[in-house]
Amino acid sequence: MPTPPKSHLALLRKFFVLGKAFFNGAAKRQARLWLATLLGLCLAVGVVQVFLSYATRDFITALSQRDHDGWVRGLWKYVSIAFLSVPIGVFYRYSQERLSLAWRRWLTQHLIKRYFYNHAYYRIRASESVDNPDQRIAEDAKLFTTGVLNFFLVIVNSVVTLVGFLGVLWVVSGKLVAVLFVYATVGTAVSMLFGRRLVGLYFNQYQKEATFRYGLIRVRDAAESIAFFRGEKREHRDLIERLNAVLENSLWIIGWTRNLGFFANGYNYLALIIPGIIVGPMFIRGAVEFGVVTQAEGAFASVLLALSIIIAQIEGLSSFTAGIRRLGDLWDNLDDFDAEDAREAEEAKGEVNEEALHLQLDDVTVQTPAGDKTLTQHLSLQLPRRGSLLVMGESGAGKSSLLRTIAGLWAPAGGSIDRPAHNRLIFLPQKPYMVPGNLRAQLMYPLGEEDAKDDAITAVLEQVNLHDIFERVGGDLGKVVDWTNVLSLGEQQRVAFARLFLKKPAIAFLDEATSALDEENERFLYEKLRASGIAFVSVGHRSTLKEFHDALLLLKADGTYETTPLPKPAAEQAAP
Repeated sequence: MPTPPKSHLALLRKFFVLGKAFFNGAAKRQARLWLATLLGLCLAVGVVQVFLSYATRDFITALSQRDHDGWVRGLWKYVSIAFLSVPIGVFYRYSQERLSLAWRRWLTQHLIKRYFYNHAYYRIRASESVDNPDQRIAEDAKLFTTGVLNFFLVIVNSVVTLVGFLGVLWVVSGKLVAVLFVYATVGTAVSMLFGRRLVGLYFNQYQKEATFRYGLIRVRDAAESIAFFRGEKREHRDLIERLNAVLENSLWIIGWTRNLGFFANGYNYLALIIPGIIVGPMFIRGAVEFGVVTQAEGAFASVLLALSIIIAQIEGLSSFTAGIRRLGDLWDNLDDFDAEDAREAEEAKGEVNEEALHLQLDDVTVQTPAGDKTLTQHLSLQLPRRGSLLVMGESGAGKSSLLRTIAGLWAPAGGSIDRPAHNRLIFLPQKPYMVPGNLRAQLMYPLGEEDAKDDAITAVLEQVNLHDIFERVGGDLGKVVDWTNVLSLGEQQRVAFARLFLKKPAIAFLDEATSALDEENERFLYEKLRASGIAFVSVGHRSTLKEFHDALLLLKADGTYETTPLPKPAAEQAAP
């Protein structure tokens, strides 16, 4: 069953917030110029339509009276006005599309900027009100900017039409004007009953379509894991269930659109004969000329369409309203994150200093972002320059959470953290992020490939035992391949080490960063890391990691911890 729509006031608030941000923002000069041009052309279109109605009236009247000279004059008048309307109509459409494009560019760029600000893209995953933010930024922003102009211009055109043609109808018959308003009011009230249900249905449709598409993307990204598990039947079943949800909701939309069609078609067909019923007898009595009949029919149709915009646009308006709701929810969530950041800054129990030369934690407490679970309490430690620390503990003890807190993804619930600035740190997760692009872009991430030096890249690939990678790209560092599928997980972890050695940070944080490597390659990389002079903190389970670190931090499930110094490797003990 469809979800009932939110209150109209809430939707109007979202609409005005989204519109005001553009016309009062950085691009307001361009936006207002295009809007003024568009409104001027819209007025010109309405004026031309009124003049065309009079030219048509004179042309038809002369024709019915067999007045050759009047027919020629009417014909030339009609052709002249029609010729003038062509460039007006073309530039009217052009201005609308240019304003829509400028609005989409600004809105999408603004949303992307806010999406990445303060890790909103990371934190929004926990939001229950915002599903598929990627679709909202890419699709809903586009539909909003095109839809808002379409409906805005429909309203403006309706106002211009009312002003222009109501006078025409009133001159013909005041009774016709009264019937018109009653007819349009009843039709609008009935159509709004259908619209309320369609808004909820379209909102559900967007959500279910995005969920189905995400399922397809997930299969592509996890293709190897699915193949190993022979999970085709399970994935097939899940996708069919998501598809069925899409189709079931589509059936609801089709059914309500059908019901709306019964009413709308009957409403439109009846409207065709109303002017004839009222003005026809006037023509028969000789009170008006025949051209007035056709003019009244055209004016009645135009004014009725202007008054019945909800009926004419109800299906598109329902879809558009659902889009406003989805885009507004994303906007509000991003606002909430900004407010939450400000509140957390005021109420912060822990401090983070990013100007230190080394890592030091004093009485730090680690909690989940919601504060519902404490993982580590009153942790104090110091990582000296060139030092190394191994973090171990049972699953769920908060090892990775400690790294998130040090990185700033989670705020410390107490104590203080001193560390170098984030651009002097590097974090290596268990599954490295393989970016789209060539080998230069892969190794220089998050910097651009323009910062790459081919000699340094060649050297670092030798350093991490990945010299054979050149064969896979034919020796071309600029060749773009699908690195996630070309490289094994172990090779991807070595690529992460290559990034580390190229960046040369003050401190490296390794979260199970060698879990897919054999012990020989793991030893090789850790020896290179120790020799580089980079301080590092590792999270791992293998006991073999102990020989590469100076100290062990053991986190316990009850939130306590133990620190133990580790003996140096025999090779380092023997060194003078």
